[in-house]
Amino acid sequence: GENVGVGLFDYPVLMAADILLYQAGLVPVGEDQRQHLELTRDIARRFHDLYCKRKKRVFREPKALIVKEGARVMSLTDGRAKMSKSAELDNSRINLNDDPATIARKIKKCKSDEFTGLEWDNPDRPEATNLLNIYQAVTGMERDAILAEVGDLSWGGFKPRLADAVVAHLEPIQLKYAEVSADKAYLSGVLKSGA
Repeated sequence: GENVGVGLFDYPVLMAADILLYQAGLVPVGEDQRQHLELTRDIARRFHDLYCKRKKRVFREPKALIVKEGARVMSLTDGRAKMSKSAELDNSRINLNDDPATIARKIKKCKSDEFTGLEWDNPDRPEATNLLNIYQAVTGMERDAILAEVGDLSWGGFKPRLADAVVAHLEPIQLKYAEVSADKAYLSGVLKSGA
């Protein structure tokens, strides 16, 4: 037989436990995790059917929040592979705590192609589609506006603009992270109240 790690079976249940514990109403998930959310809903319904006949429901039944654009961000080193924090190569992803210089370096080195100009949805250009999707996700701009702004640029012209947009998008998240991380008393209080 084939050896299968227990994590394959545990992960969906642990994800369901987190969602149910924190009473999440909307859960941002990628298309590839929709089935885990359905399992979460099934667990909540089953619990309610067994233990909450005439009583108030204990768990919220969460709904999926799947955004159309940017829902699946692909690797910076392979436009056909999903970006993952568990990927071996750190250059394949942008970490939320990467500093601006690191983000710029990763985007500068990310895989591109030999074509001139930028376009979406060309199966021969997965990296162009990926980088344009990232740009759209961090700027909130519509496709037409993006193509009008950057469609004629070379990779050398587009990548610095993309890096600046990613840095600007992550800056408030990073500032809040730094603020919370620096407040050790607050963190200890949160840990104690959650225990």
